[in-house]
Amino acid sequence: MLVGATPGPDGDLAAGAAAYRLQPPLHDLVSTVMAPTGALSGADGQIRPSGVQGLFHADHRALSQATLLVNGREPEAIGHVHEEAGRTRFVSLARWLGDPHPDPTVRLERVREVGANGMSERVEITSTASVAVTASVTVELGCDFAPIEVVKSGGDTVPAEPDDSGSDGGSPGGLLWQSGGIRVRAAGTDARAEIGGGARLRWELSLPPGGSTTLRWEVVVDDPAAVVVAPTRALEWSTPEITASDRRLTRLLNQSLEDLRSLRLVEIGAPDDTFLGAGVPWFLTLFGRDSLWAARMLLPLGTELAAGTLRVLARRQGTRVDPVSGEAPGKILHELRRREFTVEGNGLRLPAAYYGTIDATPLWITLLHDAWRWGMPEREVAALLPNMEAALGWLADHADPDGDGFVEYIDTSARGLANQGWKDSGDAVRFRDGSQAKPPIALVEVQGYAYEAARNAASLLEAFGRPGAARWNEHADALSERFRARFWVDGPHGRFPALALDTDKRPVDALTSNIGHLLGTGLLSEEETAQVAGLLAGPMMSGGYGLRTMSSGDGGFSPLSYHCGSIWAHDTAIVLAGLARAGYAAQAAGLAEGLLAAGEAFGYRLPELYAGDTADPRPGRGRPMPYPAACRPQAWSAAAAVTIAHAALGLYPDVPAGRVVLRPMAGAPLGAVSARGLRVAGAAVDVAVDAAGNATITGLPPGLELQVL
Repeated sequence: MLVGATPGPDGDLAAGAAAYRLQPPLHDLVSTVMAPTGALSGADGQIRPSGVQGLFHADHRALSQATLLVNGREPEAIGHVHEEAGRTRFVSLARWLGDPHPDPTVRLERVREVGANGMSERVEITSTASVAVTASVTVELGCDFAPIEVVKSGGDTVPAEPDDSGSDGGSPGGLLWQSGGIRVRAAGTDARAEIGGGARLRWELSLPPGGSTTLRWEVVVDDPAAVVVAPTRALEWSTPEITASDRRLTRLLNQSLEDLRSLRLVEIGAPDDTFLGAGVPWFLTLFGRDSLWAARMLLPLGTELAAGTLRVLARRQGTRVDPVSGEAPGKILHELRRREFTVEGNGLRLPAAYYGTIDATPLWITLLHDAWRWGMPEREVAALLPNMEAALGWLADHADPDGDGFVEYIDTSARGLANQGWKDSGDAVRFRDGSQAKPPIALVEVQGYAYEAARNAASLLEAFGRPGAARWNEHADALSERFRARFWVDGPHGRFPALALDTDKRPVDALTSNIGHLLGTGLLSEEETAQVAGLLAGPMMSGGYGLRTMSSGDGGFSPLSYHCGSIWAHDTAIVLAGLARAGYAAQAAGLAEGLLAAGEAFGYRLPELYAGDTADPRPGRGRPMPYPAACRPQAWSAAAAVTIAHAALGLYPDVPAGRVVLRPMAGAPLGAVSARGLRVAGAAVDVAVDAAGNATITGLPPGLELQVL
C-alpha cells in the first residue's frame, strides 16, 4: 500500500501539493525485529528523532530517539552485524579518548535485543589505552507515540513529555511516558534518569588502563490495546540444513529463516494459531494475502504455520455485506489494525478490520488444499471445510457483481483501496500506452487463483464426502473457456494474457508479471504456458535482478514505480516456482540468479521490492538499487529463499493420494543442492540433487509411493 500525491480535481498533482507528503526512506536503516516490536536505526545504531527511525510496537512508535553519546559526542561507527533474530551488534569508536595516537583504544559495542514487549541494550566499552579513561555516557531518549500511518505518510508528530517516576512503584532511575493507555518505561542499571533539555539516562564511567565495563538499559512497552502479540509456542516450521554449490543460496536462506522467525504473530486470545506479519515497519500485522502466500511458500518446512494462518483468517471470515469495510459473507480479511487506518492527504481511511482484497479468498482455499497435500492432519482440514464452503459462497454470490463470469473489484466506499489485487497502488493497472484502467477491474492472476481454488475445492469436497465437487469443476471449466476468449491479446512479441479487463470489458494490454501467476494454476494449456514462459524470460521482463512487474517496453514502465516496473522478490519467486514445475528450468534458473544476485547486494536480506533497472552482467559493474520506502524484513520476500531451494529440489507430495513426486529442475541449473529436515506429513525428509541433476530422497513416511521424474 502506497502513500502518494493527492491530485487536484483535474488530475493535476500540483493542485494537490498542499496535501502531498513523501514517505520517509527506509533503505539505509537497520531493522532489529521481534514481532510485534521493531527498532529502526541508522547503520551506527543511533535512533534519531527524524523520519521513520524509532522503536515501534504494534502500530505505534514507542521511542522516537535513543542516541548514545560519550562526553556529549557521538561515537564513530565502524560496522554492524545481525547476529540472530531480534539481535544486532553495532560497533563504534571513541577516538578522542585513551592514548593520543592514530590507533583507536576505546571501543564500544552496542548490542541491541528486541523482544516482544520492548528493547534492551548492553553497551560493552573496552579500553586498550595505557592511561585511565573517564567519561560521561548518556542515552538521549524521546517518545512521541506516533501511529504508524502518521509516520508512513511523513506526518507531523508531537514529542511526549516524560517524568522520572519510573514504573508503577516509582523505581529510581527510570523514565515513564504515557498516552492513550500505552505506557513506555525506560531504565538503566546503575544509571541516573534526567529530565531537562530532554530525557536521558546517564552513567559516569571510569576505566583503568586496559579496563572494560558493560552498561545496560531497557525499555518496556505496556500496550493492552494491541490486537497482535508474540507467540509463546515453539517454532512452527523446521529449520533445514541446506548445502548448495552456490553459497549465496545458503546465506540467503539462513538470513531469511531468521527474519521469518522474527515476524511471527498471534491474535490476542488465540495463542496456538501463528501467522506471519507482512513486513517491517508498515505492515507488521495480519495481512490476508501476504500471510497466506508466505505460509504457502513455507509448506516444505511443515504445515503448522499454514494451519494457524488458515484458522486465524477463518475466525475473521466475513459474515455480512458492508461497503465501507469491503466485508461480504465468506470473504477473507485483507488487514487488521487496532483502529481505523487513516493516511493524511490521500483520502485513504481503512476500518480496523478491512476486507478490500479480491484475491485472499481464493488463496485461502488453495492454501488449505496445498497444506492437505503436504500432510496437514485430516481432522484439522475437516474442521475448516465449512469455512471453505463459505469462501466458495463468496466466489459464487459476491465476487462477480455484474455477472460476466469473472472475479472483479471496485471500491464503492471512496475511502478504501482503489486497486485490490496484490498490486494495490492507485496506478497499478495500466494499458500498454500507460493510460490507467477504470474499475470495475478483473485482474488476470485473480482469474487463475479462482480457477485453481475451484479445482482444489472440488478435490477437497470429493475427498471428504461433501456435496458440490461437480459444480465447482464445471465452474472451473466455464471460467477457462471465458478466460481464453476474452483475456488473450496480441503484442509486439506475440500473444499473451492481458493484465486485466476494465469497466468496459476491454483487455488492459500491458505485459506484466501478473501473467506468471497463472503458471501452475491449471488455467493455461501447454502451448499457452510455453508462450507465457517465453515472454517472461525475455529481456524486457527479466533483464534485471528478478522479474519486472511491468515490461520495460510498456508506456507506464518506470524502474522505481511501486508496481509498474520495480521487482518484487515474492512475485519473482512465485513465477520461478511455476516455471520450474512446468519444466522450464532455464527460465526459472534465470529468475533465481536474479534473486540471488539481489540477495547478495542487499546483505542477504531481500527487501519488499527494488528497482527494475537493467542488470549489467560485467563483474563489479552493477547492483540493484533500493526502493526508498520498501519494508525489510518482509515476510513473502524472506520466504522467496525457501521457494528457490524448493524449486531446485522439486519435492511435490500428495499425502492423501499416497504419493510423492521428486522432479528437480532439469540439468541442475543452480548446481548441487541438498536439504536435511524438510517436512512431509510431519516426518523429517532429506532431499539431495547433485550437479548432474540426479535426485535422492530419504525419510519419507510409510505408505507414500515415490515417483522420480
